[in-house]
Amino acid sequence: MNAKTDFIGDIVAEDFRTAAVFKRHGIDFCCKGGRTIEEACNSKKLNPEEVYQEIENLPKSEGNSIDFNSWPLDLLADYIEKTHHRYVEEKTPVLLAFLDKLCKVHGAGHPELLEINKLFHESARDLGAHMKKEELILFPFVRNMIKARSSGAPLPRPAFGTVENPVHMMKHEHTAEGDRFRKIAEITGEYTPPADACNTYRVTFAMLQDFENDLHRHIHLENNILFPKAIRLEKEFSAE
Repeated sequence: MNAKTDFIGDIVAEDFRTAAVFKRHGIDFCCKGGRTIEEACNSKKLNPEEVYQEIENLPKSEGNSIDFNSWPLDLLADYIEKTHHRYVEEKTPVLLAFLDKLCKVHGAGHPELLEINKLFHESARDLGAHMKKEELILFPFVRNMIKARSSGAPLPRPAFGTVENPVHMMKHEHTAEGDRFRKIAEITGEYTPPADACNTYRVTFAMLQDFENDLHRHIHLENNILFPKAIRLEKEFSAE
């Protein structure tokens, strides 16, 4: 890893512990991972040397972190579905119910809750459709490529032409989702409940923050590992 020349997404793909450094500086490592640290810092008026130093000072890995970058693509697709897609499916209805309740009880005194609720309802709608497209279209094609590679069989041409087409769509939707949660984080003051917040209020803000953190990991695994490797694998078939 070369922190001064590698893209941020590649740095995090090699060592996920660096994600905490980027998050601390407000640098998007998932949706905007195709930039160098210097490029990201210049856009935010940060000193890149501070980021380089923090990455350099990370303790040596003890080897107990998961190296997703080495996983077969079909296994990674399965993991994303069973871990991150399932997380969204389980947490979304709980958060929708909590936010609706907060708006009814506290909306008059905290009108920002209405905007947060609106944004999360949009997220629930769009993420549900997004994940289905991955599960029914993109991920099955990734698994078919792995099967064809191991069996030596030809790869049938998909209806969408090339894997780059659904990947482009998924990345565009990831960016929209990242922008939406940046708005939620800004409105909530980075998920800081007000002084008069009840327990439900505090739990809801904590759940929203956990949801965003999981979404960052989810998008990172796809944008920075699964998608580029799927594109490269398809090109290998085309070259044969």
